[in-house]
Amino acid sequence: MVERVYASPSTTDLTRPNIRLATRSDLLDMEWGDEFRHFRNVYANAFARMQQGTTLIWVAETQANGLVGQVFVQLVCDRPELADGWQRAYLYSFRIKPEFRNHGLGSEMVHVVEEYLRHRQFSRLTLNVAHDNPDAQRLYKRLGFQIVGEEPGVWSFPDDKGMWHTLTEPSWRMEKLLRRPNTPVKIS
Repeated sequence: MVERVYASPSTTDLTRPNIRLATRSDLLDMEWGDEFRHFRNVYANAFARMQQGTTLIWVAETQANGLVGQVFVQLVCDRPELADGWQRAYLYSFRIKPEFRNHGLGSEMVHVVEEYLRHRQFSRLTLNVAHDNPDAQRLYKRLGFQIVGEEPGVWSFPDDKGMWHTLTEPSWRMEKLLRRPNTPVKIS
C-alpha cells in the first residue's frame, strides 16, 4: 500500500508527525477548525481528483494534535507547464501549522512527495510561491527549487457556502529536477 511505502521514516516515534496519504475522513480536519473552512469545496474537489488518480493529498498528523500539515500534488492539469501527467507534477496548498514549523516537517513532507514522484518516473516538480512569502521561498530554494518564471497568481474557488471568490497572489513559479536514485548528475 502506498501509505506504508511512502510514510515518514519517523512513524514509530509517536512524538513526530506521521506523513500519509489523506482519506475522506481527513477532509474536515484539513480545515484546521474554521481557519480554512472556506476551502471546504476545494478540498472535496481535490479529493475527488485523488480518487480519479490525477491528484494526491498527503497529510502529517500526530497522535496528540491530529493533522498538523498538508500538501496537495496535481499530476495532471490544463497547464502542462505545471503538471502534464508523465514528466511534471505541481505541488500546491502546502501548509504546516505554525507550532510545527522550523522543525524539519516541511522538508520531510516535500521529500515524501519527491520520492513518490521519482518512483512514478516523474522528472520535475513545480510549484508557485507568493512574492510576499519569503520563508517559503527560502525553504524551496534550500530544497533545490529554482525560480523559472513569474505567475500572476489569479485563481478562483467556491467557498463552503457556494459563493465564488477570486484571489490575486503574484507568485514565482519554481521547479526542481528530480534525480532518480543512482542517477549520476550530468555536468555541462
